[in-house]
Amino acid sequence: MLRPLGLEKGKPFKPDAWQTTILDDAVMVGEAMAKANSADRRFAGVKYRSDAHWDLALQLDPDDPGGFWNLLDERAAWFYEAVGAGPAMAPKRPGPSSAYLGAYKDTAGKWLDGGSSYRLRVPPNPPIKLFWSVTVYDVDARALILNEQKIADRSSRMDLRKNGDGSVDIYCGPKAPAGFENNWIPTIRGNNWFAYFRFYQPTEAYFDRSWPLPDFEQI
Repeated sequence: MLRPLGLEKGKPFKPDAWQTTILDDAVMVGEAMAKANSADRRFAGVKYRSDAHWDLALQLDPDDPGGFWNLLDERAAWFYEAVGAGPAMAPKRPGPSSAYLGAYKDTAGKWLDGGSSYRLRVPPNPPIKLFWSVTVYDVDARALILNEQKIADRSSRMDLRKNGDGSVDIYCGPKAPAGFENNWIPTIRGNNWFAYFRFYQPTEAYFDRSWPLPDFEQI
């Protein structure tokens, strides 16, 4: 597939000016397509629930893992952001596993912006046996957000401030809200971001989707 582009083992790659322009344009278009395919997923059954923008990050069927390789767009959306995949990362029933949800938009349907501040209210009684975590990633690098504080995630393993009903407010933004510093993930002005919410050993309320996970709300 690469040979018609001039990429062949043992031969120098010397594109002329015309081919260089085409390849440069293709890189830009390909990157835009990959971003759109990941951040605005239109796959059947991709939404965790209809009342929020959280997507199933990995749509691999653990009962038919081989079928995943034929799902070109779904596979491309996952591997644009991730490195490996396995059936235990997309469980269909309780057991030793981890489940991943991805968010790219706030409750108003706007892209998550590093210059704005948001609150994610994690409801009480999360459907987990081990712990949950929220991790923020840079849209362009698809890697952990590189803030000065070197804080990219908050999880139930940490000493987080809880609300009276047992819910937990996670804050993402350039400044920490007073009194909630332990619940804060710093973001960077001028950089968009997305988040993964992870369930480690999810329980039945995750699978029947009776446990709601609200959107990030701009504050």
